[in-house]
Amino acid sequence: MYNILLTVDTASVDWARAQFALTAAYHWLFVPLTLGLALIMGIMETVYYRTRSTFWLGVSKFWQRLFGVNFAMGVATGIILEFEFGTNWSNYSWFVGDIFGAPLAVEGIVAFFMESTFVAVMFFGWKKVSAGFHLASTWLTGLGATISAWWILVANAWMQCPVGCEFNPDTVRNEMTSFADVALSPFAIDKFLHTVISSWIVGAVFVVAVSCWYMLRRRHKELSVASIKVASVVGIAASLLAMGTGDMSAVKVAETQPMKLAAMEALYDGGSGVGLTAVAAVNPFCQPDYASGGEPPLRIAIPSGLSFLATHSADGYVPGINDILRGYVRADGTVEPSVREKMARGRRAVDALASYRRLMAQTPRDEAALAACRKQLDADMRYFGYGYVSDDADVVPFVPVCFYAFRVMVGLGTLLLLFFLVVGHIAFRSDVSRPRWLHISALVMLPLAYVASEAGWIVAEMGRQPWAIQDMMPTWAAVSDIGSSSVIVTFFLFLVLFTTLLVTEISIMCRLIAKGPEAVCGDGTPTDEAA
Repeated sequence: MYNILLTVDTASVDWARAQFALTAAYHWLFVPLTLGLALIMGIMETVYYRTRSTFWLGVSKFWQRLFGVNFAMGVATGIILEFEFGTNWSNYSWFVGDIFGAPLAVEGIVAFFMESTFVAVMFFGWKKVSAGFHLASTWLTGLGATISAWWILVANAWMQCPVGCEFNPDTVRNEMTSFADVALSPFAIDKFLHTVISSWIVGAVFVVAVSCWYMLRRRHKELSVASIKVASVVGIAASLLAMGTGDMSAVKVAETQPMKLAAMEALYDGGSGVGLTAVAAVNPFCQPDYASGGEPPLRIAIPSGLSFLATHSADGYVPGINDILRGYVRADGTVEPSVREKMARGRRAVDALASYRRLMAQTPRDEAALAACRKQLDADMRYFGYGYVSDDADVVPFVPVCFYAFRVMVGLGTLLLLFFLVVGHIAFRSDVSRPRWLHISALVMLPLAYVASEAGWIVAEMGRQPWAIQDMMPTWAAVSDIGSSSVIVTFFLFLVLFTTLLVTEISIMCRLIAKGPEAVCGDGTPTDEAA
């Protein structure tokens, strides 16, 4: 893999990235609702278990049926996503498969089987198991889905901040040295908390939106009011928690991925007491001329906001794009080399690895030369990925996408918090079935919640470009040696397949929502048995 730059097809890299982005974006349309509904339906069935009310039985069954449709679609897209590591990113899989594959294996063996087992009991066990066992199955289904998300996010967090590993030049692979370091890294914990909590927001918005649709249609008022009360409480709590975990994530990004943070802020030249940009006129279609320095035009910023966000100090130092390219001094006094110096050291590491492999193939072996190569490799291995970078501008993400996606995520997240506060206030203090403007607003908020969720992933993934693994492997070194035509064909096949799945899910969900709850909900809705 150390001569990959000589044979890489840039079109293959672009199409492989596009296909993975397509699959991930579609998959993430299903996952947040699965995680969000899992929590809400667990709360609802707990209320039923404590009250044994047929009303709450009907509420629980209704939302569980919608959960089931979405759950099935998420599984289908997730399997394809994992297979793409072997088809389109085989160099990546070879180089770090010993590490990256471990959390995915645990996810498949433990979490997936756990949620698959208990989801069957949840759907088909109402009259076959006790109420307590069924309640446990419902919570374990949601827990299994959440544990599944944990291991997948551990794998993703490792790509953002690789830890717990060591490079073995004999196998040309990175090998795990500590499973605990990989599974429990601070970056992984922050990513998991922020991602899952933000999914609860999506689930809460979905429940409120469906309930408000019933209000507009003057149907199932009691079910809708009860569901809105539960979802608004979950939404308020999740929105506040998401802000807290987002703050934790910002600190970790500032420590481990300063270029991502600089791109999110369109920060060209950093410093101490840097303001947090609220709005700025960043051209959305082209990379800014960051080499000229200065601020983006028409910038309105919160004084010292970025420094406080990144360092929890109003006077904290935050490097900009140019500082990172030129090299800078960190807050702890350590010197961060320039990108060009990292490129030079990375090439030394690549050359040392090539020499080591060549010497290993000789008979007899020159042990002194091997030791010298190994020493050089150990000294420069942390910059190994830079050895495949030909221009320092290549390590700068596309600033406009990062800048605007971050503001969409934060702006819509704040709007959703305000929405839940209003909905919760009306639901608990007034008659939530009356204000028509609120019901229409809830329907508008549903797609906006998905936009905010997708924007968060765009920031996370586009912000670390060009790295498949931060500082260790750029995308053009990770891609498989296949022609772009093969990837193009499968790209459009997946586009048609995923779009069909999405349309199918929306169609089924709409039919189930139009049909309404099956059990007596206190407003005259007949049960299956009564019907």
